[in-house]
Amino acid sequence: MRLKLAIIGFGVVGQGLARHLVSKRDYLRSRYNLECDVVAICDLKYGSIVCDSGIDLARVLKLVSSGGRVDGYEGAAKGLSAIDVINQTTADIVVEATWTNLETGEPGYTHIKRSLERGMHVVTSNKGPIALAYRELKGIADSKGVFLRFEATVMSGTPAINLGLECLAGAEIRCLRGILNGTTNYILTEMGRGVSYSEALRRAQELGYAEADPRADVEAWDPTAKIVILSNVLMNADLKIRDVERRGITDITLRDIDEARRRSRVVKLIAKAEKIDGRVVASVKPEEIPLTDPLAHVDGVLNALTYVLDVQRDVTIIGPGAGGDSAGYALLSDILAIARYLT
Repeated sequence: MRLKLAIIGFGVVGQGLARHLVSKRDYLRSRYNLECDVVAICDLKYGSIVCDSGIDLARVLKLVSSGGRVDGYEGAAKGLSAIDVINQTTADIVVEATWTNLETGEPGYTHIKRSLERGMHVVTSNKGPIALAYRELKGIADSKGVFLRFEATVMSGTPAINLGLECLAGAEIRCLRGILNGTTNYILTEMGRGVSYSEALRRAQELGYAEADPRADVEAWDPTAKIVILSNVLMNADLKIRDVERRGITDITLRDIDEARRRSRVVKLIAKAEKIDGRVVASVKPEEIPLTDPLAHVDGVLNALTYVLDVQRDVTIIGPGAGGDSAGYALLSDILAIARYLT
C-alpha cells in the first residue's frame, strides 16, 4: 500500500516522524507492505512546500538541521498557509503536529476539522483539539468515514490510548491512575533526593525537560488535558478541562517529601479518573502513595498509567512520555494502524 502524507507542523515532533520515515523506509515496505510519500510540509518557522510526486525527507531534514527552511527545497510549490495546504493537498493522511493550545485548541482544531471535512484521515500529537473538542471531531470523522487517531497526545510513544482501546477491548475501565507529566515527575524525584523545588526546576530547564515558562507542567495543566482525553476516549465521559480538580506541585516542600518518606510513602503528581455513581470524576493533584504501588517507583521523566478493570487485576504501562522521536513514533504507529484498516 502507498499512502500520501501531509505534515502540518515541522518542529520537534514533525521532524521526529520524518526521521522515522527515512530510517524505516525499507522496514515498513518489507514488514508492512507500506510506502509513505510525504507530499506537503507546512510550518510557521520553516515555511511550506507541496510536491505531489513526493518530497525527499532526507534533503528537507538536512536543510532544517543546517538552519535553512523547508521552502528552500527546489521544484515544489511554496508560500502556502496551513489551510491552503490542507485545501489543496492530495494527501490520504494529514499529520497535525503544531503546538498545543488548551484555551482554544487553535490552530490545530481548525487544521484537523478542515482535514476531516475534506475526507482525509488525521493523526495528531496535539492535545488541545482532542481535549477540547474530541466528540465534535470524532463525529465529523465518523460522518466522513475516515480515521482520527491521536496516540501521541498522552504518554507520547508509550501506547496508553491504543492499549485501552484495542488491547483491553471488552474490559470495563473503572479507574485510570497515572503519572502523565515527565517534568513534574523529574522535579519530585529530585526533591526525593533532597534537592529543593527551585533547584530541581532549574535543572529540569537546563536539561530541556521544562520550558522557560513551566506553568503548563508545574501547575498541572498538561496532565489535566491528558486525563480529560483518557476519560472521554476510554471511559465514554464528556469532561471539560474545567471539570477536573487540579492542583500542581508549586507548593510541595522538602518537608512534605520527608514526612511522606517517614510513612513509607512517596509524593507523586497523580492524574486520576474514576467512575463514581455512574459518572466519571477526574483529578490531578499531588498524592502520597505507598511503596507497594507500582507508580511509586516511576522516577525521572518516565510516565506511567494504571488501568483498574472489571475482568482482571490492574494493568500498568510505563514508558517515555515526551520527546520528538517518541512522539514521532506514536504518529507512525497511528499511520500504520490506519494502513492496516485500509488493506
